[in-house]
Amino acid sequence: MISIVRSLSQADFNAFAAVSGDNNPIHVDPDFSARTRFGRTVSHGMLLYTVLWGLVQKYYPGARQVNQTLMFPNPTYADDPHRFTLNEIAATDGRIVLSTQVMRVADGSLVLDGQSEIALS
Repeated sequence: MISIVRSLSQADFNAFAAVSGDNNPIHVDPDFSARTRFGRTVSHGMLLYTVLWGLVQKYYPGARQVNQTLMFPNPTYADDPHRFTLNEIAATDGRIVLSTQVMRVADGSLVLDGQSEIALS
């Protein structure tokens, strides 16, 4: 198991919006977000996955993404600590299947749940 704890900031949400072009106000506008069911801005789902992908690249240098499945059952708020985890669940013929999870540290809520299959170069 590979695991880190990290908090993403509103500045991280804003930078990801600028790079990705996803300027949905739920991610970047605190006033708008305060009036939603979330009550504040929430992370882009793919921003969460990019943190996990950074772990993949650190521990499996040169790996290529073959496929992935991702679900986002709960919101991820700025400045809350989250545990980002990769678990190797299968390995065959130069490919590895990893479970990918992100959990809110404070209450253990799952905010990203998925799998990634990678090919080792």
